[in-house]
Amino acid sequence: MTDRHDVVIVGGGLVGASLAIALDRQGLDVGLVEAAPAGQMPAVFDQRNLSFAAATVNALGALGIMGRLRAPTGPIRRIHISRQGDFGRVRLDAADYAREAFGQVVVARDFGEALEAGLQDLRGLTRYRPARFTDLGGTDDGHRIVRLATGDQVRELRARLVVAADGTHSSVREALGIAADTHDYGQTLFVARIRAERAPDGTAYERFREDGPTALLPRGDRHWGVVHGVQQAQAEAVAALDHAAWLQRLQRHVGWRIGRLLESGERSAYPMTRVVAQRVVGERAVLLGNAAQTIHPIGAQGFNLGLRDALTLAEEIARAGDPGDPVALARYAARRQEDRERTLAFSDGLARLTSNPSPLLRPLRSLGLAAVDANASLQAFLVGGAMGFRGDVPALCRGEAA
Repeated sequence: MTDRHDVVIVGGGLVGASLAIALDRQGLDVGLVEAAPAGQMPAVFDQRNLSFAAATVNALGALGIMGRLRAPTGPIRRIHISRQGDFGRVRLDAADYAREAFGQVVVARDFGEALEAGLQDLRGLTRYRPARFTDLGGTDDGHRIVRLATGDQVRELRARLVVAADGTHSSVREALGIAADTHDYGQTLFVARIRAERAPDGTAYERFREDGPTALLPRGDRHWGVVHGVQQAQAEAVAALDHAAWLQRLQRHVGWRIGRLLESGERSAYPMTRVVAQRVVGERAVLLGNAAQTIHPIGAQGFNLGLRDALTLAEEIARAGDPGDPVALARYAARRQEDRERTLAFSDGLARLTSNPSPLLRPLRSLGLAAVDANASLQAFLVGGAMGFRGDVPALCRGEAA
């Protein structure tokens, strides 16, 4: 069986589903290839906490997704950054920039349900699920051939543009022959929901230690989202901790900023590896989100960066007419270069610098933190990037009509 589409998106996770919703505004015929069967959420939509930058909130609001969230979001009004053993710290307040919040904390499961509701309303969308991408064929009559396995059937699609939104270990990226640079941080991140004596007040905490970072995110349900990084050699032991020992470990790492930690939900663990594709476009094909770059979650930039990928691509498709036009894809890659490179450098540099145990770096780190805390220009630069306003920002992220 063969079907033709303007765009085929491989991957129905956060970025792929968001792109499908954005493209529907253009009246395009879109195919979405999803591993999960109908009625089942992809594994990525679990209880982890997503930190949406202000630019992301703007865009998802314009696409109607924020309005579909059922659980309350947690505004990030203040950010407090420190490192154990260093005297400097950084304190940022959204009110100093005439903003109500730097962003919002959203539960991934709730976001997934909002995306699913949005997908069900799309007029020009064909969903292939459960389906598995198998390989790419050549180009024929302006369409790239995409082959899928759907149960016992092999299905062949033809698309003017193939979008790889299939994650860190992207099969589409591999089929395109695009190499990726990798770096293993030697860390595992544990994610959970915790309850403490003090309910969230809009402050997000980022605490660094030699053995890894710990972040506390203010959720909207009077709980905190915790992201706790450990060295890989410790990961198995931390996973085996009972409830009381897990809370004690977190208490040692975060201190008493939110009082005594009282309760923790289920823990999920994610090994941390940086994967960066050496290029992001191919013949009638483009990489988005984690397929293009998987970065350390310090600074909470991963999904925010991927959404800006998707929305920039949607703008270039609207401008070109032909979604797979090579000139349009080259423009897309050029527009994404600055944001991509700066975000990658920020995330990677922060991860390496804050985990380096060298005593020679301690005074430099302390002075750096103190300098940022005291310098309004440095703070403004940091805040602009954290809110998603780096490089050529898509119109929806700026709060403008696309």
